[in-house]
Amino acid sequence: MKSLKSTLAGSVVFAAMATAALSAEDTIKVGVLHSLSGTMAISETTLKDTMLMLIDQQNAKGGLLGKQLEAVVVDPASDWPLFAEKARELLTVHEVDVIFGNWTSVSRKSVLPVIEELNGLLFYPVQYEGEESSKNVFYTGAAPNQQAIPATDYFLEELGVEKFALLGTDYVYPRTTNNILESYLKQKGIADDDIFVNYTPFGHSDWSKIVADVVALGADGKKVGVISTINGDANIGFYKELAAAGVSADDIPVVAFSVGEEELSGLDTTNLVGHLAAWNYFQSADTDVNAEFVETWKATMGDERVTNDPMEAHYIGFNMWVNAATEAGTTEVDAVRAAMYGQEFPNLTGGTAVMLPNHHLAKPVLIGEIQEDGQFDIVSETDVVPGDAWTDFLPESAVLVSDWKELGCGMYNTETKTCVQTLSNY
Repeated sequence: MKSLKSTLAGSVVFAAMATAALSAEDTIKVGVLHSLSGTMAISETTLKDTMLMLIDQQNAKGGLLGKQLEAVVVDPASDWPLFAEKARELLTVHEVDVIFGNWTSVSRKSVLPVIEELNGLLFYPVQYEGEESSKNVFYTGAAPNQQAIPATDYFLEELGVEKFALLGTDYVYPRTTNNILESYLKQKGIADDDIFVNYTPFGHSDWSKIVADVVALGADGKKVGVISTINGDANIGFYKELAAAGVSADDIPVVAFSVGEEELSGLDTTNLVGHLAAWNYFQSADTDVNAEFVETWKATMGDERVTNDPMEAHYIGFNMWVNAATEAGTTEVDAVRAAMYGQEFPNLTGGTAVMLPNHHLAKPVLIGEIQEDGQFDIVSETDVVPGDAWTDFLPESAVLVSDWKELGCGMYNTETKTCVQTLSNY
């Protein structure tokens, strides 16, 4: 822990020295909006560090449009209203050209009205519930059809799961995702009584009753699987309780949508071997470009540091933004947005990510099994899947499409041939 703190401190000192050497007019400011304290710091601090590394790398290449990039880091401290205040600060006080940030959907929803009001540009790097498409946000994490649906299919088709426990943290991402999954499972023939849904607060620690309820779900001999949308440090208590209850992946497999290498680095994973996570990237991906990325990350931040999926999303999004600004000849938001459509950039797992007119990426879906060393053995990989802003599995959303390039609309109703623009509909 001491080496981690000293590494981070050195990074901050280096960034401060570099910033002091540059005047505002000589730099392009990049806002970094991630929680460095509070319940989400376990996940978001790494994304701040990722952005500092990417910015340093770009500056070493000569910067952007003849200028150096300057990171402006703020800490919204896992406080959802504070995210909006910090986003406004970044745009109006620091006058950043772009923001990379957020993890939870509740924090993104808090920021969204500010970004739209001030015509800012946000790159959001984490899997989310979909059902949204803003002209001021590029969603570089997975939509439900790029994570939740393929993971559910894996449970149904590969593991023979017959009963589902949908466990989530109590906020918009788990609730909307599970609403989609409940509808999807029922369409697949799963009965209402075979779907158990439970939500807990951020930071929840007492998992004994919930785990007991999940175990009891399989009392009739049917195969039970857990789909986890638990976020932040609550995962620590959940997995510890599973182990304490003697539940193995063979007994009741868990597939997590918010647990990656970073979260596992703080756990004893001995009893978690075989449980699953669904992402678009794992550190264990066997490609030359990933090997180089991991090597650079460890050389920069320390050998004990791991990579994860939202880091790759920032890596793709940042490089697409650089290329779009270069193509546009400016960092002005409207020009960059227009240049983003069709941007391609190699992902770290092989192949190429493509930015679609709905502000989502096309990329593959991976499922990995937890190993004793906290890494993942990739057991399933799809072809490239285009991110879908509006799910096909809710009737009210199935008729909606997002197309900011041709239709200029993120919420176009294909039946009424009309565009709904108000935020209240998201």
